[in-house]
Amino acid sequence: MLTATFAGELFGPGQPLDASKYYIILPDSLGHGKSSKPSDGMKTAFPNYNYEDMVDAQYRLIKEGLRIKHLRLVIGNSMGGMHTWIWGGKYPQAMDALVPMASQPTEMAARNWMLRRMMLETIRNDPDYNSGNYTAQPRMMKYAIAAYGIATGGGTLGYQTLAPTAAKADKMVDERLATQVTADANDFIYQWQASHDYNPSAGLERIEATLLAINAADDERNPPETGLTDAALKRVKNGRLYLIPASTETRGHLTTGNAKFYAQQLQELLQTAPQRTM
Repeated sequence: MLTATFAGELFGPGQPLDASKYYIILPDSLGHGKSSKPSDGMKTAFPNYNYEDMVDAQYRLIKEGLRIKHLRLVIGNSMGGMHTWIWGGKYPQAMDALVPMASQPTEMAARNWMLRRMMLETIRNDPDYNSGNYTAQPRMMKYAIAAYGIATGGGTLGYQTLAPTAAKADKMVDERLATQVTADANDFIYQWQASHDYNPSAGLERIEATLLAINAADDERNPPETGLTDAALKRVKNGRLYLIPASTETRGHLTTGNAKFYAQQLQELLQTAPQRTM
């Protein structure tokens, strides 16, 4: 969220999330970044956690750590989008507005989970993994991550534009495989396994904030043709969907990493969403 295509489009002067106007909090979620995680020393003895645990930790950071009583906006992308749906149902009075992106408020299932599980199984079944007691990162890990990334992000039109020949497609694969994987295998497995029981559906009627869901029409992990998000939004009192049209410029599930596609809609939301107090 500090990239040129996200922060560069949102955090600058006059932009929707102008950092001179808003106090912006970008937490390292449980199991990620510098927060507590298996690689700190416990390896596979680290307690299992899920997305609700991660949101609870974020909420405690806000309320107990920073002593902030109310938020103008909770926004998240991909995993953060799923967290945003949970925030809305679990802590409905905590914010004025919600913007879940590249996500849907339904059970983790279908191709999305199937490919996640295949990625994790590939890492776990690499002899190098050694039940989590490895001395070097499993060699198959980079192949598993690359395969999942290509299958679930990039966009059909995007890949056809970037790799219209076998030579260019091979070059893209070579570049991915040459990129060093910096993740720790145990951390990575815990992070992705945490999504297995994600399902915020039961909390949709409890959402009180003004909600703008932003998805891409070519999102491989959250395909709009299932109708799941449209059906779920009928249960949200003040919610709507902005669907970014697919094009040669969009990148499937990765599209929402580029805020130029929805900066105007986000600006309009912040200008119109009522301010609520606790």
